[in-house]
Amino acid sequence: MAHHPSSPAEARLHVAGRTYRHVDLRSLMTPEELDATPYALRVLIENVARRAPEALGRVLDRARGNGPACEVPLHPGRVMLHDTTCLPTLADFAALRDSVHELGGDAADINPVIPADLVVDHSVIVESHGRPDALEHNLDIDFRRNAERYAFIRWAERSIAGFRVVPPGKGIIHQVNMESLARVVEAGDGTGPEPLLYPDTLVATDSHTPMINAIGVVGWGVGGLEAQAALLGEPVAIAFPRTVGVRLRGRLREGVTGTDLVLTLTRILRGMGVVDEFVEFIGPGAAGLGWAERAAISNMAPEYGATCAFFPYDDVTADYLRLTGRTPEHRAVVDAYLTAQGLKRGPGSPEPRYDRTVEVDLAEVEASVAGPVRPDQHLPLSAVPRSFREHRPDPSPAPAGRVSGDPVPEGAVAIAAITSCTNTANPRLMVQAGLLARNAVAAGLTPKAWVKTSLSPGSRVVTHYLEAAGLLPALEEIGFHTAGYGCMTCIGNSGPLHPDMEGLADQGRTLVAVLSGNRNFPGRINPRTPLGYLASPPLVVAYALAGTVLHDFATAPLGHDRSGRPVYLADLWPGDAEVERTVRAALDPGAFAANTRAIREGDARWASLPAPEGERYPWAESSTYIRRPPYLRDVSRRSPEEPDIRGARILLRLGDFVTTDHISPAGAIPRNGAAGRYLRDLGTEPRDLNQYSTRRSNHEVMLRGAFTNAAVANLLLPEEARGRGGHAIAADGAVRPVYDAALSHVRAGTPLVLLAGKGYGAGSSRDWAAKAQALLGVRAVIAESFERIHRSNLIGMGVLPLCFTAGTDTGAMALDGSETVDLEGLRDLRVGANPVVLRIAGNGAPERKYEVTLRVDSRNELAYLRNGGLLPYVLRRVLDSAGSTSPNRGNG
Repeated sequence: MAHHPSSPAEARLHVAGRTYRHVDLRSLMTPEELDATPYALRVLIENVARRAPEALGRVLDRARGNGPACEVPLHPGRVMLHDTTCLPTLADFAALRDSVHELGGDAADINPVIPADLVVDHSVIVESHGRPDALEHNLDIDFRRNAERYAFIRWAERSIAGFRVVPPGKGIIHQVNMESLARVVEAGDGTGPEPLLYPDTLVATDSHTPMINAIGVVGWGVGGLEAQAALLGEPVAIAFPRTVGVRLRGRLREGVTGTDLVLTLTRILRGMGVVDEFVEFIGPGAAGLGWAERAAISNMAPEYGATCAFFPYDDVTADYLRLTGRTPEHRAVVDAYLTAQGLKRGPGSPEPRYDRTVEVDLAEVEASVAGPVRPDQHLPLSAVPRSFREHRPDPSPAPAGRVSGDPVPEGAVAIAAITSCTNTANPRLMVQAGLLARNAVAAGLTPKAWVKTSLSPGSRVVTHYLEAAGLLPALEEIGFHTAGYGCMTCIGNSGPLHPDMEGLADQGRTLVAVLSGNRNFPGRINPRTPLGYLASPPLVVAYALAGTVLHDFATAPLGHDRSGRPVYLADLWPGDAEVERTVRAALDPGAFAANTRAIREGDARWASLPAPEGERYPWAESSTYIRRPPYLRDVSRRSPEEPDIRGARILLRLGDFVTTDHISPAGAIPRNGAAGRYLRDLGTEPRDLNQYSTRRSNHEVMLRGAFTNAAVANLLLPEEARGRGGHAIAADGAVRPVYDAALSHVRAGTPLVLLAGKGYGAGSSRDWAAKAQALLGVRAVIAESFERIHRSNLIGMGVLPLCFTAGTDTGAMALDGSETVDLEGLRDLRVGANPVVLRIAGNGAPERKYEVTLRVDSRNELAYLRNGGLLPYVLRRVLDSAGSTSPNRGNG
């Protein structure tokens, strides 16, 4: 008989001579109910039962299909961050301590209540490439440019409890998480006689966090604001998710890669519309997939919109834990606990019930890429030339150009990068690329002179097995030297192009990037490459050899061997059996274990960084990297009323699929842009302007860069007035860059709203995309739909994310930017769908009225909106509870 949901039963588990406790899922549901529940939801239910039992009844009713929609308050066991999202988080922590102190509280009350891991992987840039010392040279530049940021991290490491760091040069956050940090099962109170077991759960400030779902760990990407809330004991509340079962059958054909499968699934699932949903992979095809293929599929969850992309723990996961050096004792506990809880999937496990399912035959997957502007634009290789011609910004004939004496063809590949956690985590793909490189070297082929080639592995283990297989020399001989262990090209840290290619870009030539990454939004990879294709590592090598995306691999040779015979891609492509033999011989559990032991050891550059001490950070007004955030100054101890918005102006009207890359600046800081001029006026040398991502703790830089992406088009303006990058109508009626126009309205005391189409805020989990809008005076964004993380970030900054009713077309409103806007119905918000009236007046037309909706998914979101954002809410909560024990301390 099931126990009452408000009082879940504990059970005992005996493993290897030790007794453990755990909250018993089988006490909450009948066997039939448990079998019918998707595995990822079982983990959520366990978390609620253990950490938020007051919500358990509602969650169980919803899981059984009997109850209404409800929220799920997840209390993650840990939080992960990388350096470009962590620095703003740390600055907010430091600012919270200052504000608490200034309002009479104790700054020491601001500390995490769960562990936080920072992986420093997003700052290193491919400045140097194609040479043996590229790795060390790039790290030297990294430390010179970012010494102040890294010293700030060292301060945090010393002064913030439970804050742990993986220093630069160790690997990419998600691969480090999978290989070294994830426990799969945690043992809280581990020193006691009967430790409490529970599933490893986390949130992280990178949208590709679901990669960890591949080994049975529930986790997803959040913005920095949500991560701060979790660190301070707030639950990460989500609406009870709809679920999708993806039933895989068959197996991949010879020569078809895991990347080909991932890009195929990204197209299928984005087309289905799985935003905010939990996707779970089932069927014999899923059971037969290796851990690396699973990791890539889960990693791409944000590209098809899912919150989670879950592969339940099974024997494949168990083998991965053995391979990566987890101890036999820990592996035994993991297997015993997950089996006891019904969280291990075996050959005879019943298939859960999903809200909907889709079938995919792996045998139908073919060699492919994705692009040239979105990850879900899945293409067979034969369709790439046509896609380039359809999407190039300027269809006029390209001017002639030469590099090192060679004519540069149309569709020239300016960047060919093996990079990112998505594919460099896969030994088969990396070995396949190495074998193809070996075969190319043997045939006497070399990449074209204009192609910038680089290798950025996600882990030092990758280098180990490439060396063990004897493949690293071949990769280096054709230009793929290791440039660093970081995200690098995939996040836009691609560095400068070949000088002649920079000149061709200036002349209007459309240049292309090909990379083994996960995103290819226009200008993201490099501002000089408007088009980009995602491809497997071996195909990256092939495109470097071809030099153009117009190459037909099926019919045209890549070159000629030393005897003059034509060499085709099929001649170089290694067979699957050879790949498997090489991988088996090169992979070594000892290498994974040794890497994990050294994962937190920084080199001499890291150890020598000076760092301040003390609970409060000593801000320097002269700093161009670390500035005290403005949004926590002058916060009152009590939350304000919830006024309607009246007399607002429309700052921007944007189209569909405006990404966080469009909103929040990314990539290199242009010397002649507003941010570059600001920094140069302060004495920064042009060579050290660095990336926007490295200056996210300086609001002055970030605000000047907001909406400057060349693809931002304000549809309020005539086409000839839009310019390259965002422009808007200032308070005096003149058209100016968004930064100047917005601040003119702020100075006049006029609130601003922003209109957008579908999928607003897609892309990276970039909290500055929300912070910038809030600090530019935007009170509300009204869009046809929002990407999940950006919507949460807007709420975290106190900005209202409102949705038009289906069928509303802002283009039909005939707006020109002179209108005023009222939003009515904001005074008595509640959890659920809040109807709001949008009134638009002016422009010589009668007043227009529209119904829009403000969706509030949880009581936490409601509290953040009522307080003007997450940080003011936390500040007030800490002051209100001064002298009491911080909430939610204990087992994750």
